[in-house]
Amino acid sequence: MTRKRYNLLKSIFPWAVPIGMILIWEVICRLFHVRQTILPSPSVVLVSLYTYFPIIAAQALQTLYTTLVGFAIAVIFGLLFGMAIGSSALAYAALYRLLVAFNTVPKVALIPIFVVWFGIGAVPAILTAFSLAFFPIVVNVATGIATVEPELRDVMRSLQAREDQILLKIGLPRTLPYFFGSLKIAITSAFVGSVTSETIASNNGIGYLMISASSQFNVALVFAGVAVVGFMGVVLYEIFDLMERRMTGWSTRTSE
Repeated sequence: MTRKRYNLLKSIFPWAVPIGMILIWEVICRLFHVRQTILPSPSVVLVSLYTYFPIIAAQALQTLYTTLVGFAIAVIFGLLFGMAIGSSALAYAALYRLLVAFNTVPKVALIPIFVVWFGIGAVPAILTAFSLAFFPIVVNVATGIATVEPELRDVMRSLQAREDQILLKIGLPRTLPYFFGSLKIAITSAFVGSVTSETIASNNGIGYLMISASSQFNVALVFAGVAVVGFMGVVLYEIFDLMERRMTGWSTRTSE
């Protein structure tokens, strides 16, 4: 396969595969006369998306807000904790097991606690998004800093560099590929957290809309909500993927 043909297929496949799956879904629903209350066809979901667009847009903005706020808090604290754990064996010994234990707890179990503390609304969704996005950022940042080559550290020490200078000039740049990789995981996890919280403890957001629609057997609207969440997740993922390619291109080995 020539390079030109490979690049052409690489640009076509990301669009062709989803479109092909949607067409197969549409054909199956029409061919087997699947009831719309069980599995609505893509055309029916599209009609529902158009019909309820003002409502869906308003709820999607609420979900996007809670997700981004929780994600931003996770980035800040994830960087701080990751730097502390990765650069200090003592901090690693003291904190890592606690972080693992925290990540092991099902986040659905935390939502009732958040409701007791803060009531029903945006705050439980923000905290749930934070709790899901926090751990991958911490682990990847800590891994990036902890795996800095000892030779680089020795060279910096021979130049009379302090530990904080080594961290800023070598540790953090070395961590960028790990960091941006964690952001792509964390943003999708944050959406899962905020939507899950909205289905349980909110009167706004896509999660609340989906629960309300399912109680009325409006399955097409439920699928429309799922499609909107998926679309927002893909857009934000692609944004961070673009940032990663722009800022960490030096770390990628290209083949000629």
